[in-house]
Amino acid sequence: MKNKNIQRRFGTVTLIFISLTLLWAFLLVYNAFGICLKKDGSVIYTDSLSLKKEIVSLQQKLNYPNLVDRFYQDRLYKRAWVMQDTVHSDVWASMLLMDCVLQFGLNRNDFHPDQLTYDALRPLTSPNAKLQEQEIFDIYLTDALITLINHLHYGKFNPVFTTERLESKILLDFDPVSHLKKAMGHPDFMANVTSAQPQADMYKMLQDYLHLVKGQYIDDCYEFPEGDARKMAINMERLRWINTGDRYFIQINIPSYTLKLVNNDHVVIFKTIVGKPSSPTPELESKVKYITTSPDWKVPHKIFTTELLPKIWKDSTYLINNHYSIYDRKQNIVPLTKGTIAAIKANPNLYDARQSSGCDNALGKVVFRFPNVFDIYLHDTPEQKLFKKQERAFSHGCIRVENAGLLAELLLRNDGTADKVPALKSSMLNMRKKDFHLKNTVPVKITYITCEVNDGQLRVYPDVYHRDQVLESLMFPVNNKPVKK
Repeated sequence: MKNKNIQRRFGTVTLIFISLTLLWAFLLVYNAFGICLKKDGSVIYTDSLSLKKEIVSLQQKLNYPNLVDRFYQDRLYKRAWVMQDTVHSDVWASMLLMDCVLQFGLNRNDFHPDQLTYDALRPLTSPNAKLQEQEIFDIYLTDALITLINHLHYGKFNPVFTTERLESKILLDFDPVSHLKKAMGHPDFMANVTSAQPQADMYKMLQDYLHLVKGQYIDDCYEFPEGDARKMAINMERLRWINTGDRYFIQINIPSYTLKLVNNDHVVIFKTIVGKPSSPTPELESKVKYITTSPDWKVPHKIFTTELLPKIWKDSTYLINNHYSIYDRKQNIVPLTKGTIAAIKANPNLYDARQSSGCDNALGKVVFRFPNVFDIYLHDTPEQKLFKKQERAFSHGCIRVENAGLLAELLLRNDGTADKVPALKSSMLNMRKKDFHLKNTVPVKITYITCEVNDGQLRVYPDVYHRDQVLESLMFPVNNKPVKK
């Protein structure tokens, strides 16, 4: 019995000794590596807690605090760029990108220029560097890179993909955090980061030209963009808003008065007439679904009340001579008498007008139908002489296109329905209304681009609607402070 008691006491002492040894070992690891236990039992680093705290404290100073937090969350809140005695291999490339954002048409002041300086970075690699300073630099650099990726891909002032939207959730088509993570450690870090830019030819040519203007090499641009360089920056921003990978599409550019039918590397250019400054053509994206020959025209109500009705009051034969008919709300034709004219004058909102197909029809021989909230069309016109003018802002907002029959024919051929071309031509010639539905809808982009590169030269177009100044004041405000170097 005595021996058994001794054995029990010995076992208890041994167990206590082992427990104390394990506790001592754990404390050594804790002190050496800085770890602690969360309530759910998972292990995190105490340095990570410190980094998380710094993100919260800097939240109001970051451009994309939620995206920055998600970037570090995936890393268990460990620093990405500045370690205790060294820096990540991509840090210097990142700093170089920050120096040269002007070559991409961006504003240096959006990328924490006061915090991300070489003078601030160099001491952070020394053994005496403070942890807090390393963390703050790390966070600012991450925010600057995410900002660069977002501004290159979406633009800063994108009316659809706003900062709030980018911060709210992971986007399905492009995620800046994933893009940055994939670029880290890649042999060509800078090329991978900047691959977020649009791949459209118009954009790439502007970017290449801006690179040429601001310096042959990526590290020799330090002046603020002015003149043509700023004009290029403004239009690169607009092109980011319509960043798509389409290889077959219609682009109608308002300031150049042109329509481009782009089919991979083959481009056919048509002259256009666009809206007057008082009735501007809107910027939009849609898809051409079908083509209508010899269309009738439902007159937009504003044109009906402000232009058509005054002509009727002066000359009651104007409707007949120009193939117009007036309809009531039940779509019954309203004959013009003294009584109906008085009724229309009293309540014009209860009526509308249509113009039948014919040589004088405002839509001409063919119209291209694409859905849009502005109720505008792309169409032919009987006033072909207007295409001889250099500046062609004459319409109420719709787009008139020269050689509309050729455009319709090309759309059918590209759609694999060349056999419909004879019927198209016959319907146009004989003024017969007929719809030609496309098997594959064609993207149409109405843009406002006031400069582009043609044959290696920068071509500047008139700012028809005076929109450049507004965007320029947003991108490059006059109170911009000089950047520290």
